[in-house]
Amino acid sequence: MDNIKKAIILARVSSKEQEETGYSLPAQESYLKDYSARNELNIVKVFSISESASGEKQRERFKQMMDYIRRSKIKIIVCEKADRLTRNFKDMVMIDEWVRQDNERQVHLVKDSLVMHRDSRSQEKLNWGIRILFAKNYIDNLSEEVKKGQKAKIEAGWLPTKPPYGYKTIGEKGHKTHVIDRKVAPLIKKMFTLYATDNYSLNSLVDKMYDDGLRSSTGRKLGSSIMHRLLKDPFYYGKMRRNDKIYQGIHKPIISEDLFMEVQAKITRKLNAPQFKKHLPVFKGKIKCAECGGAIVWQKQKGKWYGSCKRFNPCTQKKYWAQYKIEDQVLPLMQAVAPKSERMLNWLIKALKDSNKDKTEYMEVKRKSLNISFQKIENRLENIYEDKLDDVISTEFYKKKAGEYEVEKKSILKKLNSLEKDNTKSYEIGYKIHELALKSKRIYESKKATDEDRRLLLSYAFSDITLKDGKVSVKYTEAFEFLNTWLPRLNATVEPLDLGEDYKRIEANLASHPTLLRGRESNPD
Repeated sequence: MDNIKKAIILARVSSKEQEETGYSLPAQESYLKDYSARNELNIVKVFSISESASGEKQRERFKQMMDYIRRSKIKIIVCEKADRLTRNFKDMVMIDEWVRQDNERQVHLVKDSLVMHRDSRSQEKLNWGIRILFAKNYIDNLSEEVKKGQKAKIEAGWLPTKPPYGYKTIGEKGHKTHVIDRKVAPLIKKMFTLYATDNYSLNSLVDKMYDDGLRSSTGRKLGSSIMHRLLKDPFYYGKMRRNDKIYQGIHKPIISEDLFMEVQAKITRKLNAPQFKKHLPVFKGKIKCAECGGAIVWQKQKGKWYGSCKRFNPCTQKKYWAQYKIEDQVLPLMQAVAPKSERMLNWLIKALKDSNKDKTEYMEVKRKSLNISFQKIENRLENIYEDKLDDVISTEFYKKKAGEYEVEKKSILKKLNSLEKDNTKSYEIGYKIHELALKSKRIYESKKATDEDRRLLLSYAFSDITLKDGKVSVKYTEAFEFLNTWLPRLNATVEPLDLGEDYKRIEANLASHPTLLRGRESNPD
């Protein structure tokens, strides 16, 4: 059979909906094969394009078709109509050039009752061009509608695409929502928390989170580029980014905004960002030269670590300092802000719980009130919808009231989210901070502690450590600075007493001495 009778079929469906409602690719192929048989065309290959696929895959498939017909010297393309053949001017030009290069080449547009070739009449070419313009207009309009729909969803607080790791999509089509994936969310929170400690580079964090169980859908490591993208995604603290704009989401956040912003400050930093290796000294990247601000560089000599500033100009600090001498200064600074004893820690637990009791009760009452208000608005929305269906109210009035109620719903949800953040059981957080300070030296010196554990402990305690002539100066983190402000005074003035033990009244505490006396009330009549 001559090449002129050989042909290929190009079948295309515009959307996933067309595929699911009977207007399928197989049905289109069958229709075009019947046409080809009637016109004595030998179909040697079928190319199918579904527009539910990505634009890149569609272009790749179209390019494969053009490469195939050139390589195989096929001279006839059979397609349903012009808007199935090409979706843009670039493809149209490619088809037009292909036709013009050989007078035997043809494009059969079956439903358009049009056969295009090099010697087609001017009226047929005009018809061809107009149909391509209409096809392009259809696609442009469809794109605009999709963008409008996505924008509306974003402004209403919903992400119109697949959510990031830590969330999953539930519900039926048109009613899908993004909820926290309870298995993955704790790993995401840990990922942010670890990066905020400044102990991990992206590559080392990838390895750490892989060991802890954070994997891709195929069970592999996420990769540093994906990790970087996740750490910069505001979705995790309740926001959404779209076209460089930030929108408020109505999904539940996994982390706090403060933690997210702390990570952003570190991940966008370019200078003084240390490179982490698998085995690294405890103080690498933790201590700066007080004279020039450069990082203290560490090296191992005879099994011990020594640090020194390597900035030769203009810094004059060149002496090496042993790690253990630095530790001898740093560990007492941790202990200085700790409760004096386990007994003091237990007393603090009770005090923190007592101070939090009223706040917890208030939060619970407020939460119930907000939930009741939210349910009332839901009921009102349902009622006005029924009224619209029954023509009790106009469509315009319904839209106006529904819009007002949606604004109220968003306001209540925002208050509920804020309430959730406030009600963080402050006595538990306070207890953990005090306990960490009390046990910091013991943890640091433990034989079971790894260098990674020690680095993490340093990150919790100090936001900045500098070295000058062998002397260490520190800035505490916010939590430890709070302890530094009041615990030394508390340790000096307040100590829970055993039964029968006398105490001396300290001038700073004459008015009230919060000592817990066992077996009796502290203020008997």
